[in-house]
Amino acid sequence: MVTDTISDMLTRIRNATMVKHQIVQIPVTKMSLAITTILKEEGFIEDFEPYQENKREYLLLSLKYTGKSRDSVINQINRISKPGLRVYKKSNELPKVLDDLGIAIVSTSKGVMTNVKAKTLGIGGEVLCYIW
Repeated sequence: MVTDTISDMLTRIRNATMVKHQIVQIPVTKMSLAITTILKEEGFIEDFEPYQENKREYLLLSLKYTGKSRDSVINQINRISKPGLRVYKKSNELPKVLDDLGIAIVSTSKGVMTNVKAKTLGIGGEVLCYIW
């Protein structure tokens, strides 16, 4: 049993991009579904779809690659707030990831969103991860 489902999800994506897999399977949670939706909206993955196997639900993520050498769109993915050390930021303290070339995913009282959207709404929250 995995205690930190977000870290598990990010590690599965990171490992799949390193070996250039096209599809990665992730167990479904509300948080993983929200993060996956943001990844699709921001163009880091091509698509995702729910999948059920032996009464367990999974998400199948289609990873996105560019060029003939199949370079991954996701260059790096880092977990920031961990179960042992939560990281909370106010709206004016939300980080810029590579001068807004990347995104930070933030869990707010209004739901899970990117750092840019949270900053425009003027709300802070828990910084889950950086992706660029």
